[in-house]
Amino acid sequence: MIETSRKTALVTGASSGIGAAYADRLARRGYDLVLVARNVERMEELARSLTAETARKVDVIGADLTKSDDVARIEHRLRDDCAIDLLVNNAGMALTGNVLTAPASDVERLIALNVTAPTRLATVAGNAFAERGQGAIVNVASVLALVSEMLDGAYNGSKAYLLTFSRWLGLQLGPKGVYVQGLLPAVTRTEVWERSGMDIGMFPPQVVMDVYDLVDAALVGFDRREDVTIPPLADEVQWKAYDEARLALQPGFQNGTSALRYRPRDS
Repeated sequence: MIETSRKTALVTGASSGIGAAYADRLARRGYDLVLVARNVERMEELARSLTAETARKVDVIGADLTKSDDVARIEHRLRDDCAIDLLVNNAGMALTGNVLTAPASDVERLIALNVTAPTRLATVAGNAFAERGQGAIVNVASVLALVSEMLDGAYNGSKAYLLTFSRWLGLQLGPKGVYVQGLLPAVTRTEVWERSGMDIGMFPPQVVMDVYDLVDAALVGFDRREDVTIPPLADEVQWKAYDEARLALQPGFQNGTSALRYRPRDS
């Protein structure tokens, strides 16, 4: 196991919203930071503030994670920087409109940012952390991973993928000393709403979570080593019942013939 004197977290989508809140909270927990996003000016301002307040080292990397070459640069940092022991895969986007009305180029960008980039980064980080015998990955998904009736369709699907991928990855890497958390925020006050042309004011104020409340709750789940953390869900029994019902379905999939209910009536 490689020991480092200071721990470092790499946070994507770190210029605002959930990513910036993670940067703040992790710096106050003693992490040095590598911040990744397109808006370098914002990240540099955040870096100056956090360094002044916490004395943590903060590196800033400008990158557009919809571009493969930029993802590759972050992969190299995760692979080569042995101080990094936490990846927060936060960068993401929603569509303006929905998957039926948005330009195909926007759908491609969403898949690149919400699916391809976090998969590549988590895969590289997972292998690097496993080799070192320690580390953690936080994949920021959404409660919409469990909801097919709302939003734009592509966003829901991307977050459902990320939830499934996170749980699979945790099963593979857990025995090697690497913890993986799937985080499922609900309605959170961030700039993603404005960027996708939606008004967060359409929600009652009592259902909109402050971004720092979200991250603080996520870190409680992180400390508990939950594989899935759902900060707004008050009744944990509901999640457990949902997950148990999902598992209970699996034996029914193991059937070499079609179920009786799908057979032609004259057979």
